[in-house]
Amino acid sequence: MSSSAQDAVVTTGAVLWQLDGAHTTVEFAVKHLMIAKVKGRFTAVTGSLKLDEADPAGSLVEARMDAASIDTGQEQRDEHLRSADFLDAGQYPAILFRSRRIDPRAEGRYELVGDLTIRDVAREVVLEVEETGRVQDPWGKERVGFSARGKIDRRDFGLTWNQVLEAGGLAVGNEVSLSIEVELVRQSAQQAA
Repeated sequence: MSSSAQDAVVTTGAVLWQLDGAHTTVEFAVKHLMIAKVKGRFTAVTGSLKLDEADPAGSLVEARMDAASIDTGQEQRDEHLRSADFLDAGQYPAILFRSRRIDPRAEGRYELVGDLTIRDVAREVVLEVEETGRVQDPWGKERVGFSARGKIDRRDFGLTWNQVLEAGGLAVGNEVSLSIEVELVRQSAQQAA
């Protein structure tokens, strides 16, 4: 790491944490036929957190979900969700999130505001975040966990495909509930370079 890069890490007080994809879940739920929720998740997720403990508002969160990794437990539905009717994973392979700001709330709780990009549409989203704990793992690495919750309207991202039901209502709800469990591993100064 160059001296100036090292100075930047020291002066900002930010520490780099990498997302542990094997211990992270990004899940969603949406109503089907207006009576029950269908749940799914993205199985390929990467990301990082540049955490400034002294000034959490100066922290930065970035995440990437592989659109083709969507999994609802039903292959035909998953293929439809990967198609141009929904995520268009062939043309837009990544769903991206980049924070704009992190506002501390009560102890260990934050409001995370950032841009979520699905397909080629970026919209501001708000997530309620709670730190769930810190621990040193058996291999000597420091880990931290967070839970986040939020909601989006899929139409805001151009995901408008639907079917009107004969009895009224729609096949797919517009509100999507998000539930995220994240585990991050603290990086050394050399890894952060």
